[in-house]
Amino acid sequence: MGNLESLILGVIQGLTEFLPVSSSGHLELAKALFGDESLPEESLLFTVVVHFATALATIVVFRKEVATIFSGLFQFKNNQEFRFSLNIIISMIPAALVGLFLEEEIESLFGGKVLLVGLMLLVTGVLLLFANNTQAGDKNVSKGKAFIIGVSQAIAILPGISRSGATISTSLLLGISRERAARFSFLMVVPLILGKMAKDVLDGGIVVSEGIPLNIFIGFIAAFGTGVWACNWMIDIVKRANLNYFALYCFIVGIIAIIASLIAF
Repeated sequence: MGNLESLILGVIQGLTEFLPVSSSGHLELAKALFGDESLPEESLLFTVVVHFATALATIVVFRKEVATIFSGLFQFKNNQEFRFSLNIIISMIPAALVGLFLEEEIESLFGGKVLLVGLMLLVTGVLLLFANNTQAGDKNVSKGKAFIIGVSQAIAILPGISRSGATISTSLLLGISRERAARFSFLMVVPLILGKMAKDVLDGGIVVSEGIPLNIFIGFIAAFGTGVWACNWMIDIVKRANLNYFALYCFIVGIIAIIASLIAF
């Protein structure tokens, strides 16, 4: 994987992790376009590093909320901070279970499945259309709603289903206010990314060498920088209810991916 390719993939990850257009789907499409021939170990390391970069970007943007989560976990009091932290934990359960028990099945869905990505991008577009035309609510995230949003996050493991798009859309359909929906969506994924990184390292899937390859470093910086910008931008977009543009984008890219896969087949 060359430096330019790493830069482009890092920017794609940084943008699409927060914008509702599926980061995993776009990474798959980009790798297929580039004809990615990197070793499995290098490809996994790069994927984990750029995901860590966007998790770090989330922590930087929501540093106050992250501090609230940690303080709430250790207070053990029925206050707002503890309830918020508990909702984050509850939202993690569905995706964590899917990752633990269906890891091999999930991995089989990646690796050049352009047709699947295209179809799932169409699903993402439909979700965004429904959510964008939903009447604005003012409800908080309850335990039950947190679990339902977590189910959406688990489904979004499929390449082409936008994680932020699915979770924000579900939140809006549940009557949660737009700003709360965006913030909860971005914060709920941070523990999962960090947990996945720890699991990959402990399982030996990632081998940390003495030096960090330049292309990995470039991808990290690109994903982090664009991630900070995209995270702030997306919050403003959700407030203004401009999700229709992203739905149109998903439809266009999805149709192109489907046509390309059929022609190649």
